[in-house]
Amino acid sequence: MQSSPVPILKNKRVLIAGGTGSLGKVLLRRLLQMGQDGPDQIVILSRDEAKHHAIRVEYQQRVYATHDVIYRNFVEHLTFRIGDVRDYSAVAAALRGIHVVFNAAALKQVPTCEYFPFEAVQTNVGGAENIVRAIREHDLPVETVIGISTDKAVKPINVMGMTKALQERIFARANLDTAQTRFAIVRYGNVLASRGSVIPLFHDQIRNGGPVTITDPLMTRFLLSLDEAVDLMFAALETAQRGETYIPRLPSARITDIAQVLIGDRPVSSVITGMRPGEKLHEILISEEEVHRTTRRGEHYVIAPVLPELRGSLSEPALNKEYTSEDDLMSASQVAALLAKRRLLIGDTMEFEGEFLR
Repeated sequence: MQSSPVPILKNKRVLIAGGTGSLGKVLLRRLLQMGQDGPDQIVILSRDEAKHHAIRVEYQQRVYATHDVIYRNFVEHLTFRIGDVRDYSAVAAALRGIHVVFNAAALKQVPTCEYFPFEAVQTNVGGAENIVRAIREHDLPVETVIGISTDKAVKPINVMGMTKALQERIFARANLDTAQTRFAIVRYGNVLASRGSVIPLFHDQIRNGGPVTITDPLMTRFLLSLDEAVDLMFAALETAQRGETYIPRLPSARITDIAQVLIGDRPVSSVITGMRPGEKLHEILISEEEVHRTTRRGEHYVIAPVLPELRGSLSEPALNKEYTSEDDLMSASQVAALLAKRRLLIGDTMEFEGEFLR
């Protein structure tokens, strides 16, 4: 269920770094749907001009037909900036006049990061540092920065996770230097129906007659929708303290069960291909080292920052062991019910990367 609009964004100017990706596009839609209670201006920063154009055309075509997009001049309300978070000058220019930043810019494909590790460092680590540095050195009036992290940052075994773990620490530590800006983090695993995720891949493989490729029969994953990912960002925006990390409480499933539910009665086989470079067997959202700093807040877990200057006093931990997708797995029938509810079965209309797959 989508959360209610976030009053803290009313009359604010919002920057979405990496706003042309799967998550950025759903966040944009949710912000626009707030209407008069939402931001005065939304700025999309991305290096992909083709995606900029596609989003611009999509919303311009909808202006005349919907009341949830435009309340002032369209060009003022939703604007686009070509730029890369790796480029300090581009980041500094994009941040001028901004109140709230969502950093969705990332290299996130695990095998790609393994083969090009320094590229991942420049985007995932250098990009975060550029945001912090620009706010600090130009004394910009940014109120909140929400950094978007991943389960792979927990006990990282791959480059993507290592760089995201560093990004978490960069954003948390920034709270010591910028009294006017609050930095917080959200952390979750793979998102259903996002670009590069398993369900769109399985859909394509099934439509082509198979086989469906499964890397390991023991693999498990949390099941999180794009809207639920945005809900977590909004929750952190509303209630996070400096340096805190927000974690969703989620159902999880075996990848083999997801594949079988999607295949159904179709004459499609599956094959085991072996784990990809840097891939994890299970998603871990909270490590055993972080458990003693983890509490419940509403529907989410919250990890207090590791730095004592930011942490304050700790209340009773909400967990006594690490939080992993291997725990409390859904049955195959429960997986089927969940995918049906979210309209992710073959034959449903599924939103993927801003387009609809049928």
